[in-house]
Amino acid sequence: MICTVYTHKVGVDKIVEVLKKSISNVSVNTTENSSIIVAETKGGLFVKDSKLLINYRERLQPDYQIHATEDCPLNENLKGLYGYINSLPTNNDKVKGLFLAKVQTLNAEFSIQQEGSIKNLKEIILELAQELDAVLFVQPDAPISKSNGQHFLDKNLDLIIDGEGNCEIEDLVVNIDTKYYDKPMHNVTEDQKLRKEQNDAFIASKNIKVNKNLPFVESEESVEIRSAKEIAERVTILAITNFVAFNSMSGADALAYINEHNLTSLVTPKELDFLQDPTEDKKSQETWKCECIWVLFWALNKVNNIGFPNTLADLNNIPSEEYPVGKNKNPWDFINGQTTVRSTTEILNANDLYYRLDWACVDARINGVQIEEVHPGVVYERHYALNWLINYNNAQWDNVTCDT
Repeated sequence: MICTVYTHKVGVDKIVEVLKKSISNVSVNTTENSSIIVAETKGGLFVKDSKLLINYRERLQPDYQIHATEDCPLNENLKGLYGYINSLPTNNDKVKGLFLAKVQTLNAEFSIQQEGSIKNLKEIILELAQELDAVLFVQPDAPISKSNGQHFLDKNLDLIIDGEGNCEIEDLVVNIDTKYYDKPMHNVTEDQKLRKEQNDAFIASKNIKVNKNLPFVESEESVEIRSAKEIAERVTILAITNFVAFNSMSGADALAYINEHNLTSLVTPKELDFLQDPTEDKKSQETWKCECIWVLFWALNKVNNIGFPNTLADLNNIPSEEYPVGKNKNPWDFINGQTTVRSTTEILNANDLYYRLDWACVDARINGVQIEEVHPGVVYERHYALNWLINYNNAQWDNVTCDT
């Protein structure tokens, strides 16, 4: 395979049109939401026939964002693509941010394979990319390759990002067809409309940019909030890893404590990796989980108010007797003692607010602007915990995403 092409435009007509400029024999076999396109050239006496094979598919419901609840194979692939790109290092934060935004607008993908040798292949791929405003996932040995490993190119076949974070462009345009904004809002409930309206007004009152086109978060009738016991279990493990992050406990001691109290099944793979090898870089990242702990204590009614995310959470404000772990404490006393969770309305109101604040932080970063009104790190971690609370994407703790 040479590459996979991603575009926000749907339909094979433009692909066929571009191919026919260079290859006269083009056939299309279409089924629901997918097509196979074959562009074939006949060889001569000493030249073999050549084929260009294109496997095309599109989302069941084209849109301008990746939906958590859309049951669509391509949508699931795009969520995985988003996570992969987000995990890559970068030497250009602005372009990476724009690329992540563009991924959410993609509605179709097609792979390009070659059998034999197609004349002007690079020119054909370039025209396809430009006509479709596409981005391309390219193999290192492809004729259009710009890196020694798998990498992404823009519509001009310039490098967006590779596995080492290299980037050779300064900007990336994100286009969204306005018809997607104009779609009727089916099955939107009054509680969804009200919290969006109230949070947009609140954010505007703080002089923070508002995106009126951001969709609604889940409705109260469709969401399933985590149970009190689940939340208490998660807080307990976060509290232990937090002690290690702040050098109050060694990784080995934490693992021994976890084993002693039969908590091993509650530890995620990433947490286990941290506890087994708590480097300074990992500790620095893990200290941010104070914000997650704060949100989960709030969800358990142990904290009265999350507060505005312009300052860091102070876990010293949680009484020691309310904390799940400590000297001469059995963490299961805390876990089994939790029976109440804040109302679905309160949790969704907070989730909706932090979703919109997180968008403002991402937008500022993409545009090279320093947002002063909130702390982006605090917003992200709290959004992370709130997404876990509402079972966003049905993701386990390590795999929660904060899509904006």
